Amino acid sequence: MTICIFPGTFNPIHMAHLCMAQFAVKKFGFEKVIFIPAYIPPHKEINSNLAQHRYNMVKMAIENNLRFSISDIEYKSEGKSYTLITVKKIRELYKVDGRLNMIIGTDAFKNIKSWYKADELKDLVHFIVFPRGEDIINSSDFEGYSFELVDCEKFDISSTEIRQEKKDESIKEVKEYIVNNELYN
Repeated sequence: MTICIFPGTFNPIHMAHLCMAQFAVKKFGFEKVIFIPAYIPPHKEINSNLAQHRYNMVKMAIENNLRFSISDIEYKSEGKSYTLITVKKIRELYKVDGRLNMIIGTDAFKNIKSWYKADELKDLVHFIVFPRGEDIINSSDFEGYSFELVDCEKFDISSTEIRQEKKDESIKEVKEYIVNNELYN
């Protein structure tokens, strides 16, 4: 089975996340994209009380797409969500030979060298990098990393803008969940 992981905070998940995953399925022929909500992302300040809500929102957002699934691997750890540890667990669970495919935005990829044990991570992952805002990736800055810059329209939506109600690119069921649970007020 050809799989791709899509780790993230998803605070909340929105249409750009779904579009990126669907684009990856079509372009690369992945049989499955596994969304992995972080419990506590190491590079962001986030209320850990929202972890269950973020997981629930991702689950409801992807439930009608047979190529999408969700993993609670980081949620169950109840600690900082280090991508290297997640990648190792997923590789073992799905018996992945070679590099594991991973969706990431340019905003996150430009800081990849600061991630936990990045030198080890770069040997295990093929990064599928989506353009985000004005972030530009200079290939020569990422020697030794296996990555592909995806040629598609930029997804200029952020979860922050949705939380602050500056943009309405949320998913109907997720928006209702946010209102019903009084999140982000």
